[in-house]
Amino acid sequence: MAVGKGLKHKTMAEAAAEEIRDRILGGIYAPGMRLRQDILATEFGMSRIPIREALVLLESEGILNILPHKGAVVAELSTEEIEELFNIRILLEPFLLKRSAPYLTPADFTRLEKNLDKYETAMDAVDVNAWNVLNTEFHMTIYKHARSPRVVSTVQSLLAECDRHTRIQLSNITADRNRAVEEHKTLLKLCREGKFDEGAKLMHDHIDHIRTVLVELLQDRHESVSTKNYGKVLSLASDD
Repeated sequence: MAVGKGLKHKTMAEAAAEEIRDRILGGIYAPGMRLRQDILATEFGMSRIPIREALVLLESEGILNILPHKGAVVAELSTEEIEELFNIRILLEPFLLKRSAPYLTPADFTRLEKNLDKYETAMDAVDVNAWNVLNTEFHMTIYKHARSPRVVSTVQSLLAECDRHTRIQLSNITADRNRAVEEHKTLLKLCREGKFDEGAKLMHDHIDHIRTVLVELLQDRHESVSTKNYGKVLSLASDD
């Protein structure tokens, strides 16, 4: 795969990051796997510099870690981390919606409508890079009038941390991409109609569904790995 042909320096790093990200989210690069710059550079047909920049970008997204003496390693996922992140969101985001949504302006609703159009297009195109940007914009626009700057700042950080998890969910389950779009549309409709308690309840369920699906996906992945490892042990034992 010669990613580097005919691409400018910045674009080469972005293209490499996109390909590595896709492989991580697709399970080709497993959690804990070491990614060597020299091998990636050879495979992608580019120098190590854009590869290094791509890895730094992916570290900022939480998809991998760059460790001393080891280099880039695909980040491990844990059910405990998922539970903690999404449970905090479940507590804070319905609260913010109820405080802020009554004060949304016509300009806010116009922005939310445009966001939804782009979000649906990105989902249909499986444009992974656009998902989190548009999702964050949607949520933060709804919360902008909450008059709770510390809580809003906390939620914005949580959304960034949850990005790699939701990418896994939406990359693996087509029905959840459709569900996410429909739930965003319903949230906007409830806010327009002044049904803020219903909107807060849907926001709770929206986040809780993602949490549940991610925990199940991760547990299935761990069970699959354990089964493979057990098979290897049996194979080695039979060879003896």
